[in-house]
Amino acid sequence: MTVSILLKHFSLPLTIYFIYSLIICCITFGVMGYDKYMAVKQHRRVPENILLLLALIGGAVGEIIGMVVFHHKISKKKFYIGVPVCILLNKLFTIVMLYYYL
Repeated sequence: MTVSILLKHFSLPLTIYFIYSLIICCITFGVMGYDKYMAVKQHRRVPENILLLLALIGGAVGEIIGMVVFHHKISKKKFYIGVPVCILLNKLFTIVMLYYYL
């Protein structure tokens, strides 16, 4: 969807929210890939708290896709429980946004 199609069907705050969600998910997916690359090369890594923060602020879907694609952080309890919880929180926020702006 282009921005003009989104604006035609949704209010400006919803359009901004959907674009933000797409961007943060892509960034989070990229950070997961980068962290896996750095782990393989045994270089300085992205802190786990940063990865979880990215999931919490809207990138949970990108993070879980990154976990599966890169097979990264799959066995860590903090991630296999925390990221799905973040997805639920992200979706709850989306429902609230839809309720108030539709």
